Amino acid sequence: MLEFASPWLGLLLPLPLLAWWLLPPYRERVESLQVPRFGETASAAGKVPSPAAVVLRRTWLQWIVAPLAWALLVLAATRPQWVEPPLVKVVSTRDLLVAIDVSQSMETRDMQDASRRPISRLDAVKAVVSDFVTRRKGDRIGLVLFGNSAHLQAPLTLDHDVVQTLLEQAQIGMAGAQTMLSEPIGLGINVLTTGKATSKVMIFVTDGNDTGSRMPPTRAADIAAEKGVTLYAIVVGDTRTSDQKVDMGAMRDIVQRTKGRAFLAMDRGQLEETYTVIDQIEPAKVETQSYRPTRPLFWIPLAAAASLVAAFHLLMLGPAVWRYRPAARTAGATR
Repeated sequence: MLEFASPWLGLLLPLPLLAWWLLPPYRERVESLQVPRFGETASAAGKVPSPAAVVLRRTWLQWIVAPLAWALLVLAATRPQWVEPPLVKVVSTRDLLVAIDVSQSMETRDMQDASRRPISRLDAVKAVVSDFVTRRKGDRIGLVLFGNSAHLQAPLTLDHDVVQTLLEQAQIGMAGAQTMLSEPIGLGINVLTTGKATSKVMIFVTDGNDTGSRMPPTRAADIAAEKGVTLYAIVVGDTRTSDQKVDMGAMRDIVQRTKGRAFLAMDRGQLEETYTVIDQIEPAKVETQSYRPTRPLFWIPLAAAASLVAAFHLLMLGPAVWRYRPAARTAGATR
C-alpha cells in the first residue's frame, strides 16, 4: 500500500500563501538618470511618462504553474513510498543434535518397516529420525554418527533436506564396530556450545552399552549439564534377544544428570512413540522477524515539478526568441 514516511512535511503546503499574506511586497530600488525639465520635454514629444514604480503582473500560466510545482515539491518531501507485503524470517531458538550409533550391532534385523518386513535397526532409526527432522521446522539440526569414535556428519543447519540426505547415506561400521557413548556426547557439547540458541538438545540413539570410552559417560553428562545441554537417550532393538543386555539404569543415570530422559524402543512403533514424546517435551521454539520492503516514490513528484518548471521557462522563452529573430533579420538587411 501507499505510505508517507514524513507526512508532517505536508504542513508546508500553505507556506507560500501565508508568506504572500503576511510579508511586505518585494521592492527594489534602482539608480536612474534625472533629466531637467523632463516633463516639458516629454510633452513636446507627445509622450506621457509612466509612473516611476513598476508593478510586475503575473500571467495566468504563472498562477497555475507556481502552486502546482510547489505542491509537487511538498509531496516529494513527504517521501511517498510503496510498501510491499511483509517478508517473514524464521529465527531458530533451539539447536538440536541427533547422534546415531552405526556400530556393527545396529545391523541386527529385529525391527520391521511399515509393511511388516524385517529391517535392520539402523534402517528403522533412519526412517523414524527422517520423519522427526521433517516436523522440527525452525530448529537448527545437526547429525553425528558414532561407534568407536564420533563424526559430525552434518553441522547445525536449517537446511533439513541436507540433514536427511546425509542421514540416508549412513552405513553400518562407518565409525567403527564398538559403541563409545562419551565420544558423541563430547562432540555434541563442542558443537552445541558454539551456537547462540537458548535451548541446546542432543538425542543419541544406540542399541548397546558403553564399551570402553576414555571418559566415563556420566562425567561427559556432567559437563553437558554445566554447558546447558540436555541429553535424551533412545535404546533401540529387542533387548531380550540381544547378546548384551542394555543397562537402562546406567543409561538413565547419564541423561538425568542433564534433566533429560531415556527411552526403550523395542520395535518401530515404540521408536515412533519415543520421538513423539520428545516432540512434546521439547516443542519447537521459533521466533519470527518480519520485514516489509519499500519502494521509494518521491522521485515521481520531484521529476514532475522539475519538468513543469522547465516547460514553463521554455514556453516563456519562445516569444522572446521569435521577437528577437525578425529584428536580427532587419538589422542584417539594413547593413
